[in-house]
Amino acid sequence: MHKLRLTRISLLLAVAGGLGACAVEPAPEPPAPVYEAPPPPAPIASVEVVTAPEPPPPLPVYEQPPCPEPGYLWTPGYWHYGAVGYYWVPGTWVQPPSVGLLWTPGYWGFSAGAYGFHAGYWGPHVGFYGGVNYGFGYVGVGYAGGRWNGGAFSYNTAVNNVNVNIIHNTYNETVVNNVTENRTSFNGPGGVVAKPTQQEMEAEHERHTPPTPAQVSHREAAATNPALRASENHGHPAAALAATSKPGAFNEHGAAAAHENQEHQEARHEEAPAAKHAVGPVGAKAPVAAKHPAAAPKPAQHPQPKAQPHPQAQPHPQAQPHPQAQVHPHPQAKPPANKQPPKKEKE
Repeated sequence: MHKLRLTRISLLLAVAGGLGACAVEPAPEPPAPVYEAPPPPAPIASVEVVTAPEPPPPLPVYEQPPCPEPGYLWTPGYWHYGAVGYYWVPGTWVQPPSVGLLWTPGYWGFSAGAYGFHAGYWGPHVGFYGGVNYGFGYVGVGYAGGRWNGGAFSYNTAVNNVNVNIIHNTYNETVVNNVTENRTSFNGPGGVVAKPTQQEMEAEHERHTPPTPAQVSHREAAATNPALRASENHGHPAAALAATSKPGAFNEHGAAAAHENQEHQEARHEEAPAAKHAVGPVGAKAPVAAKHPAAAPKPAQHPQPKAQPHPQAQPHPQAQPHPQAQVHPHPQAKPPANKQPPKKEKE
C-alpha cells in the first residue's frame, strides 16, 4: 500500500513537471511575411538597343495625309539611326493591334554620353515620350488627337486631317501648344527637358504591345530609301516622303502630294510665313515650310508659253518690203508735170 502511494506521487510529480516544462517553453515565432515585389515594367516594344553619338536633327514640318479609313490611328514621324546614320521614318496612319490601344511614340534621350532611342509601343494609356512635340495631338504629354468611345475611335478634327463625309466619329477640341520653336527631337541637355508625370509613370507599368509588323516593315523600308537619309536631305525630307497615308505607301502618297501641290500651290505659299512660328505640325494641314523651295520649280512651268517664239520668229512676212520698194520710183516721176504750168504764165 505504501509503495502504491509512492507510485501515484511519482506519477503526479512527473505530470506536474511535464506541465511545468510546457509552460516554460517559449511560444514559436510566427512565419515571416512573404514579400511580393511589384510586377516589373512591361518590356518596351523592342529589345534592340539603338544609340547614336550625336543628337537627331530637328523635326521637319510636314503635312498630315487624310485618314484613309475609320479605325486608323496616327503615328508621328521620327528620326531613327542605323548604318547610314539618321534617317526619317515618315509619319503614317496605322491600324492598332486591338481596340482600345493608343500609341506612345518613341523618343531619343541623352544618357551616359550618348543618345539612346526609346522605342514606341501600344498600350491602354499614353506613356512618356520625352516631352517631344510631334504634333497632330502629340504635344509632349499625352495624346489629344482622339479617344476611344466603346469599340469606335473618335478623331479630333482640330489636329487631324479627317474627311467628315467619310468618317463620322469626330469632334473638335482646341489643343494648346506650349512648346518652343526649335522643334527639338530629343530629351536631354540642349533639347527638351521633361520628366515623366505620375500618370505616365503608371502607364509604364501597364501591359505593352510592340509595333505592328506593318510599322516594322515601314521603318525598314525607310532605312533603305536614300532620300530619307539626313545626309541626303539635310534634315528636310521631301513632301512626298515626309508622311504617308498607310505604312510603306511612299509612292502612293508621293503621287497624291504632287497632285495636291499642283492644285493648291498658291494656298501653300500663303501658309509658308506661318510655318516660321509653328511649334509643331499641330493642325490637320500643317504648313510645309521646308518644301516650298523644292516646289519652286513648278512656277517655271509657266514660262513654257514663252518658249514658243517660233511663230514670232517667222521672218517670212518681213520679206514683203520688196513690193514696196518697187513703188518708190513711180511717185517720184510726177514733179516734171508740175513744172509745165509756170512756163505758160511767162508767155
